[in-house]
Formats: sequence, C-alpha cells, structure tokens
Amino acid sequence: MKLKDPAQSSAGGRASVAEARDVAEAAREQTWEKQSFARELFLGRLRMDLIDPYPQEDAKVRAECEEFLKKLRRILVEEIDAAEIDRTGEIPARVLERLREIGAFGIKIPREHGGLGLDQTSYNRAIERVASHCASTATLLSAHQSIGVPQPLKLFGTEEQKNKWFPRLARGEISAFALTEPDAGSDPANMKTRAVLSEDREHWVLNGEKLWCTNGTIAKVMIVMAQTPGRVVQGKERRQISAFIVEADSPGVEVVHRCRFMGLRGIYNGLLRFKDVRVPRDSLLGEEGQGLKIALVTLNTGRLTLPSCCVGGVKRALEITRRWAKERFQWGVTIGRHDEIAGKLAEMASSLYAMQSIADLGPRLVDRGGQDVRIEAAIAKLFNTELGWKLVNDCFQIKGGRGYETEQSLKARGESPDPVERLLRDFRINTLVEGSTQIMHLFIAREALDPHVLAAGAVLDPKAPTHACLASLIKAVVFYATWYPRLWLSWGRWPRYSEYGPLATHVRFIERMSRRLARSIFYCMMIHRTGLERRQRLLARIVDIGTELVAMSVTCSRARADVRAGLNGEKPLEMADLFCRGSARRVKEWFRNLWSNDDSQSYALAQDVVAGHHAWLEDGIVS
Repeated sequence: MKLKDPAQSSAGGRASVAEARDVAEAAREQTWEKQSFARELFLGRLRMDLIDPYPQEDAKVRAECEEFLKKLRRILVEEIDAAEIDRTGEIPARVLERLREIGAFGIKIPREHGGLGLDQTSYNRAIERVASHCASTATLLSAHQSIGVPQPLKLFGTEEQKNKWFPRLARGEISAFALTEPDAGSDPANMKTRAVLSEDREHWVLNGEKLWCTNGTIAKVMIVMAQTPGRVVQGKERRQISAFIVEADSPGVEVVHRCRFMGLRGIYNGLLRFKDVRVPRDSLLGEEGQGLKIALVTLNTGRLTLPSCCVGGVKRALEITRRWAKERFQWGVTIGRHDEIAGKLAEMASSLYAMQSIADLGPRLVDRGGQDVRIEAAIAKLFNTELGWKLVNDCFQIKGGRGYETEQSLKARGESPDPVERLLRDFRINTLVEGSTQIMHLFIAREALDPHVLAAGAVLDPKAPTHACLASLIKAVVFYATWYPRLWLSWGRWPRYSEYGPLATHVRFIERMSRRLARSIFYCMMIHRTGLERRQRLLARIVDIGTELVAMSVTCSRARADVRAGLNGEKPLEMADLFCRGSARRVKEWFRNLWSNDDSQSYALAQDVVAGHHAWLEDGIVS
C-alpha cells in the first residue's frame, strides 16, 4: 500500500506543498563551506578527528565566566523564588533589575557596546544554571539573547544598527522574536503578516499578528518577520520574507493577549497585533527577502542553548532522585537498593553525562570556529529534549505521590518541597519549541540527504527534464563510483580505535553502523526517490539512528578527555560505557524497523480516523 501524496494545490488561500517547499529551500543554507562531524557520519565517514580531542574552553574566558556565575548564583539563591514565580506568573521587577546590574541581559554582547563580551560556551553555562533553578527566568534570558534581537543583530546588523541597539539591549531592555502566527508555525509560506513601503518610501508599513511571542508582552524591541513584495525568479514569483527591528512602543503595536501555559507560568508570552506600524527603512535587518534565512540561523543558535537548559533541569532531577533513593525505605531497605529503581538511577546518571557532552560540544565548536554545526545543533536539541523528558518523568515516577504533589503543599505539611511537579510541567515544552521533534527529524533528514540531492537530485525526480537528468547522471556516477564501495571496504574491527581503551568497542560499532546507515539512506532514496520526503516515519528512524551515533561518538570523546584531565578518575569511562551499551541496543532496533514496519497500514488507518470512519471509538464521551 502506498502513502497518498498530499494535495499539491493551494486550498483556502494556504500555500501548496510545492510552494511551502520552495520557500523553505530558498531560505536554507545552500553550501557547506566548513566541515561537519554529523554530516560526515551520515555519509558513512566517522571523522573522530573533528571532535577528538574534545574541544576545551578558553582558560581566560572561563575565569571571567566564573566571576559572573558567582554573581548570578547569588541572585538565584537570594532573590529568585521559583515557586512564587510559578504561583503568581510574574517575575518580580527587583529580580529583573538585579539581573540587569550584573549584565545578565548582555552576556554575549561585545564589551565595546556595554555587554560582558563572553563567548557561547560561557552563555550556555549561565543559562544551564538558571534553568536548574527557575525555568521561567531562564526562558526570559534565553528568549532575549538566543533568539531575540542581540543574536540576529550580531550576525546580520550594520554597524549603525549595532551602535544604536546593542547598548540598550546590554542595559537590559528586553527583546523578543516574532515569527509564529496563528496559521503559520514551522511552515513560513503561510505567513500573513505583510510589510510594504510607504508612499514616501521612508518607512515600511507593517500589518499582521504574531502568536506565542516569548517576552512579547514586556519587550521594548523585537525582531518581526513579515512578507514583503515578491520577486520574479526564473519566470516565477517567489515569496519574500524580511526581518525588521521594531520598537514595541511604536503606534499600532498592540499586545492583544498574554498566553498562559501548563508550565513556564512566569514567561511573558503573547499574541501581538501590528496595525499600520511604521518602521523606518534603516530598521530592516539584513537584506530584503533575507528574513527567513535570518530566522533559521537565529533558531540554530537557540538550538545550541536549549540543550543546556535541559541539562540544568535533568541535573536538578538527578539530585532530587538521588536523595530520595537514599532516604526512602520500602520493604526494609532504601529504594535505591531495589533493582528497578537502581536501573533508572544508573540510566539517569549515564544519560546525563551524554546530554552534558552533546550540549557542550556545539558551543565549544562555535567558539573555536572552523566547523559548520547546523546539524550538530539540531541533533543536540532533538537528543536532549527527548531524552531529558524521559529522565524527568523517571524522577517523577520514582518520587511517586510526592512527585505529583506541589512543592507548596509539601512544604505546608512539613516535607521537603522538591519541585518535581513544577519541573515536569516546565520541561514538557522543550520537545516543541524552536522546532518540534517532528520538525527536527525533517530538518536533519534534509541536511543529511543534501549530498545525495546535489549529486543525483534530477535523476531521482521523474518530473525533471531530460537534459537535467543527463547532467545529474554524470555527477551521480562520479560521486557514487568512489563513495559507495568505501562503505563496504572500510575496516571497522579490532585493532581500530584501540586508543579509546575500554570504549574502543563502542567506537568501532559507531564506525560500522555509520557505514550501514549511509548505505540504508542510499537504498531508501533508490526505492522511494522523491516520495521519500513523504515517508516521514522512515526518515525519523534514519535521523534517530544518526542522532544516537553522534551522541555515542561525542560521549566517548568527552570521557576520554575527562580521564586525561584527571576529572573524577575512571568514572567518565563507566558513564560513557553504560550509555553506549543502551544506545547500541536502540540503534539495532531502529535498523530492524527501517525495513520491517507497519507504516503504510497505520497511515491508511489514520486517514480513516481523520475522516470520521472510526468515530464509534469515541462513543460515551461528554464534550
């Protein structure tokens, strides 16, 4: 049974599949000027030299960061009552002022513009610590600096724009990022917000709505994405999206509604409306039509930060679980002595080590320079949000009824007010924001398949013209004639990677599986051709295999570096070994499911459910 092709034409004013694809393709980075460990792994080439030795922090910057972290910790302990923020939904003004005083709103802004001038690694360390204490405060700081005005301004702004905005942002004027709309989330082709030049051509006139804009209800300045007049490319009109720096107090900017959520109850997230908002021409960020690229690059930085937020949350969960396993007696012994609980604790600890390894890698590579980390950032986001959610849920399960009870209630009756219930609610959003798990699967798959698209794109497309197929065929023959045989001829057994000691077996496994993954991708492309993009569950398995192999590689590299540095004796090797054992079992299972699955049957059943053919299953509900 074949998966049906979704409608290719527009319906109800929405962009068609083809239009949405064209907009997304036009915005993605088309070239690979730098090396990428993850990209090489998906091609069947394990380049441990790109991540081993595991990149280290700059000693001078780390010392500066430590001084800042001391001030930040003092505020977290003395000023920020996370439970009260969760209860009231407000971060007190005194907290924001104290954070401004230590420069927490300008961690990466250059010193010459009033910021702290720290690097990405230092920034991640700071956000991780805040997230371990109060996720709402971490979200405010991160939304301001990871995806708010400072980051895109740093990458795409003119000197005049930087001189104008950076000092204000460093002093603590809160910023926001407005991309999502009621009818346009990860699919920007359906964006309705418009910007057109005024008659005197001195201003852009902005109209539209933005939804779920974090910091939007209190921001002083924000990045707003809007459609600008299209341009003709090869005889076809192409939609253009541009980015604007907008003052929140501009006439016509309205906060329509502050959104409330199951977790992160202290965030300032809202529905914003723009009605005939006049934006000066010099507030266009980058070039006209460059907005979606700016958005994607900005979100990429957010994906470097979110994994560290997850690490902070899981560290808190492990601390709570460890204490409880030691203190709580059941059946004559502490629950940490019971085999099933012990298994969860061991998995939590070893998985946290892997999460820390992959969260730290991206920022350190960015600071060192020389590598393209777009896939690594997406993989870190995918891996840490999904695994982190499982581990926080395990903490919740182990704490039992006390995990379900609020910290205020626990405190009122004299028990330790562990914030497990709040931690669970706050953590859940991580698999959705800055690209949901499903979007991450598609994003990583597209980037992983890019070498094949470049080599044989027209050959795989039955609609491609003959001359394009012939040209593509020549490129494909040249590429695959050398690439494919190497996937079989390389040696992935002993004594390769013996320098990894007790982890060598795992690294050899990664090398063999990376070649198997590359072959599997090739076979899937040959079988499904352009229809592969609709086999999203198949693509998800491919991505999950690659993600797990990357995590194993990074964890082995980190463990080797930690042991060499004399950190915690041989414990890092034990952590990495246990993590890799479980990881290898997951990889083998995903490989089995690539070719033996129920995807077609479940898709057909799902369409019947959507059509209402199984509404009888819902009999008896009250709605």
